[in-house]
Amino acid sequence: SLMVDVTGQARKEKVILPSSLQWTKPNTIPNQKIEDPVAGKISTSSLATRQDLSSFYLIPPRVTFGVLKEGCTYATTVIIKNVGVNFMRFRVKQPPPHTGLTVMYTPGPVAAGLQVELEIEIFAMVTGGKDTGLEEISHDIEILTETETLLLPVKANILF
Repeated sequence: SLMVDVTGQARKEKVILPSSLQWTKPNTIPNQKIEDPVAGKISTSSLATRQDLSSFYLIPPRVTFGVLKEGCTYATTVIIKNVGVNFMRFRVKQPPPHTGLTVMYTPGPVAAGLQVELEIEIFAMVTGGKDTGLEEISHDIEILTETETLLLPVKANILF
């Protein structure tokens, strides 16, 4: 029970469950349910009750580049993993050019249990007129899947 600790005494503070044990994933927007005549309906009772039959996970769930030098290009890799039971497709909505972000990946279906690498590249450029010497860039990259829209937060500080 979450109400008592290991010794059987009542807990003084609330236990916070990790997101993997909760039934919601952070930074996701569920898509409207559209009946798909091709996919059909699941009638197996053990599978019909589960809501997460088809979903992707992002590893890591957010990207922080840290402090970047203006005029340089930096890159990191994010893995998108299919944790569902069927193959699924996804596509990435490219960020606007003023952010300096681009996402490179190989499109196509992803089989259950497999993963695809997304290369997140940023060209550090200053767009604002602040004279502080440091500009913060923050953008959520949208990854559109068949069942939901994943948001990948990307943050960076550009030194100029």
